Amino acid sequence: MPETPSTMLDLGTTLPVFRLQDIDGTTVTSDDFAGSKGLLVAFWCAHCPYVRHIRSVFARVARDFQQRGGAVVAINANDIEVSPGDGPEGMAEEARELGYTFPYLFDDTQAVAKAFRAACTPDLFLFDGGQRLVYRGQFDGSRPNNQVPVTGKDLAAAVDALLSGSKVSAEQRPSMGCNIKWGRGAAPGYFGG
Repeated sequence: MPETPSTMLDLGTTLPVFRLQDIDGTTVTSDDFAGSKGLLVAFWCAHCPYVRHIRSVFARVARDFQQRGGAVVAINANDIEVSPGDGPEGMAEEARELGYTFPYLFDDTQAVAKAFRAACTPDLFLFDGGQRLVYRGQFDGSRPNNQVPVTGKDLAAAVDALLSGSKVSAEQRPSMGCNIKWGRGAAPGYFGG
């Protein structure tokens, strides 16, 4: 199973503006999260074995962050012509099955994924209350078949530091996962990397 690493967007980057549809048809925008203690954005999809490997623990970490004043949103940017099971119907099924408590948005034009320089699923971005990037990288060191337990420790450490007012460590490891399924002429090198 080939791994694609995250691009490691520069720390301090301002939250890219987005306006996308949730699986329930509600429009969700980046402005909706102003005033939260932080925002976790996860590029996600239903079929990816890397996402499937962490998703139940991720759902618990996300609920905990929300209960502590943070906000969470998942975004699926896969082209459904390339990956048909990743459309809104499959997303809704996944959200019900896992009990997601956060919006699960569909980036059908892939413009939001490009703005974040997202490369893989899962690709995680944690923004502070001022909507500046403080963490991007792996959930933890677990991967399918590597025998490392799924704990979410890397993301949880960043969340704990953010919520306690401490500086989030700049020692961050890239996420690894399936490449985003680009379509409509988009290619992984669109951001020059």
